[in-house]
Amino acid sequence: MMNNLFNMFDPSTSNNLSLNWISSILIMLLMPMSMWLTPNKFYISMNMIINMLISELKMSIKNNNFIMIFLSIFMFILLNNFMGLFPYIFTSSSHMSMNLTMSLIMWISLMMFGWINNTNHMFIHLIPQSTPIALMPFMVLIETISNLIRPLTLSVRLTANMIAGHLLMTLLSSMKYNLSNYILWLLILTQIILLTLESSVAIIQAYVFMTLSSLYCSEV
Repeated sequence: MMNNLFNMFDPSTSNNLSLNWISSILIMLLMPMSMWLTPNKFYISMNMIINMLISELKMSIKNNNFIMIFLSIFMFILLNNFMGLFPYIFTSSSHMSMNLTMSLIMWISLMMFGWINNTNHMFIHLIPQSTPIALMPFMVLIETISNLIRPLTLSVRLTANMIAGHLLMTLLSSMKYNLSNYILWLLILTQIILLTLESSVAIIQAYVFMTLSSLYCSEV
């Protein structure tokens, strides 16, 4: 039973080609051309969201290039999370292979930038202020471990939250054959509520990933 549930996250297709990953850019093909030509409601709303995110990112990051990188990460994860809510569309953001790769690339880039350009600051950051001398070796070890597991925690958080909602909806939908008509309508209502919650989770997880990444960037 569990194998059947997790089969919906299998990226392979019937012809042994992982064409499901094209869903990551599929939304760019579905957008109407008028969205790129005229300032419509979608354009205005997205512009408001981006301006709000830019003002928030500027509190911790001064470099505009880094701000654009984190905005791109936010939009990429957000669009992938929303695409996974449509029927028969592969949810690429629910896979560790994509999330861990994205997290590792970002984390390695930040670490290389920090250790090359701000070596003294990176060493100082390993020991918090007012740390007793006897605890300094342990604090260095703890800070090093917490720094090393950051890409793993970022990817696991996003993967687990995206998988949990899909699995719950699948489990509830598998009960439809054993329910009466009255209970079936209640199940449909529950599925609609869960779908609304999943839409909120899609936005929140993209925001959390971007915020944590920007905080890690501000440390280097």
